[in-house]
Amino acid sequence: MSTLIKKSLKNENPIWLMRQAGRYLPEYQKVRKKQKDFIKFCLNTDAATKVTLQPIKRYNLDAAIIFSDILIIPYALGQEVKFKESAGPILGKPNLKQFQQIKIKNFIKKIENVYKIIKKTRKKLNKEKSLIGFAGSPWTILVYVLNRKSPKKINIYEKIIKNNQSKQFLKIIEKFIFIHIEQQIKAGADTIQLFDSWAGLLKKKDLNYFCFQPTKRIITKIKNKYPHIPIICFPKGIKESIREFCSIVKPNVLSIDSKINPNFILKKINPNIIIQGGMDPVFLFKKKSQMQKKIKFYLNKFKNRAYIFNLGHGVPKETSPSTIQNLVNTVRNFK
Repeated sequence: MSTLIKKSLKNENPIWLMRQAGRYLPEYQKVRKKQKDFIKFCLNTDAATKVTLQPIKRYNLDAAIIFSDILIIPYALGQEVKFKESAGPILGKPNLKQFQQIKIKNFIKKIENVYKIIKKTRKKLNKEKSLIGFAGSPWTILVYVLNRKSPKKINIYEKIIKNNQSKQFLKIIEKFIFIHIEQQIKAGADTIQLFDSWAGLLKKKDLNYFCFQPTKRIITKIKNKYPHIPIICFPKGIKESIREFCSIVKPNVLSIDSKINPNFILKKINPNIIIQGGMDPVFLFKKKSQMQKKIKFYLNKFKNRAYIFNLGHGVPKETSPSTIQNLVNTVRNFK
């Protein structure tokens, strides 16, 4: 069992943050300036290891999350993936036949540096710290593969659900997500998080097929082969359907977004499921006293339940590093 989970079970309020290694840190920016291509940055063993460890050195957080990206999977499947500063990810035209023909060994080889980075990070990381590996969930990866960019205001049903190849793509994506997770575990990740960032785009009637069942199948395979590895699920934006998600998928940890009412979680979610996160990142830009009040709100709400402090989404790039230090101090000093 990872130390992150052990601490949560002891009600020690462990803390880590989504996007904790990123653009808000000046030390990250120094490394980033030397890396022109973002995917190559994620595959640079020295640079990616360095930035993975930066927030641990600065804030002494309880877990490092490997510096990578959920789009490493379509990249490894042969789809072009580029990142533009103002536009975000831009993907090439998906080719189903190419996805179907990819060999597992070639998939692994193309992104083997991710696993080398995990090994290297594990060696440098304090043994008391957890190391989180991650992947996008099948639905979220499918959205990027078929939409080819972040789905800001598109008709998701016309473009993805009604695409006659979507279910074939989904099956392949699910298969390779598991392979990617397994390689991360073998390399030294002691905890896994699945990001379903776009789960909230789905209508209730489609959640089971596109979100619940593919995620359940992956988690079942992980639990069968690696029962000691805890799995965190982040099905962002599905509101009260999160109850059904938990009953079907059965994650070890449920990461909640800021739209989820903690009282609903306390009443409706199996008490054996550890809760993570919840605080809206917008509070990072409010007065220190307001931020502290919101932090304590979550810590108090879950004081009688295993809880990992985190945000309801990633740390925004505009965040001041000193604000994160204040946040960490508030969590550490909470009694």
